[in-house]
Amino acid sequence: MSNPSNRRAPSRTSGASPIAPAAGQVIAAGAAGPHAAAALPTREAVCDTHGPYLSRCLAGRVWTHCPACVEGQLQRENERQEQAQREARLMDWQRRLGRAGIPLRFQDRSFDDFEAVTGAQRTALAFAREFALDFGSPARRGRGALFVGHPGTGKTHLACAIGMHLLHEGRLVLFTTVLRAVRMVKDAWGPAAQMTESQAVSRLTRPDLLILDEVGVQTGSEFERHLLSDVLNERYEHRRATLLLSNLPLAEVSAYLGERVLDRLREDGAESVVFDWESHRGAAR
Repeated sequence: MSNPSNRRAPSRTSGASPIAPAAGQVIAAGAAGPHAAAALPTREAVCDTHGPYLSRCLAGRVWTHCPACVEGQLQRENERQEQAQREARLMDWQRRLGRAGIPLRFQDRSFDDFEAVTGAQRTALAFAREFALDFGSPARRGRGALFVGHPGTGKTHLACAIGMHLLHEGRLVLFTTVLRAVRMVKDAWGPAAQMTESQAVSRLTRPDLLILDEVGVQTGSEFERHLLSDVLNERYEHRRATLLLSNLPLAEVSAYLGERVLDRLREDGAESVVFDWESHRGAAR
């Protein structure tokens, strides 16, 4: 049996509990153990706004300030940053909306306020809603559509509802007429032009969705047909969707676009939606 007097005393550094700080004191941050611990003093302080509080010494003559004031300052800074972020998002939205070119009259259009009474109207609404919700999915990438029918039947309403939905998702959208698109490119030829022809064409080819209104209304000049073909071809190559709107019958629009353009639209699953009901404007009168 071993002699108790020969037993070694337990090591203070092997499993021993650390010494607790005295009341009113804190352990220095980063202390490695009881030998490195440094008791930092505290003292009573008074805040002009919140009254008495316990101040802790951080280093030398540096003492903590009123915790309620510090918390309030942090909260105000967080609110300031959140407000700045909201303003930045609003400015970005207004910038994208301005660049999108969606007419002011149609910026509040949605799927929910489209009047769908007949079966054909419900079909058009369902197609437009599905087009927007599935936009960009691998199976639908680059898919376009052709809305044809009489004026006042809701083609622009649904097209702009699609555009606004995609804008809210952060996608690039451009709404324009064929006439304005042609004029924009021609304006690049003048001495006072603000952009080159290539930049003008890029504005038509770069958006995720291009909405071209009044297709076939123009004279169909050689330049117009060539420009439209080039724009649609480049969008086809980059699999970017195009939505074409026309008041002409489907057969006349098809003849105006030509078989080559139609074939490329069909390849990505483009569909034609015929708006053949009475004009809402006429009904309103």
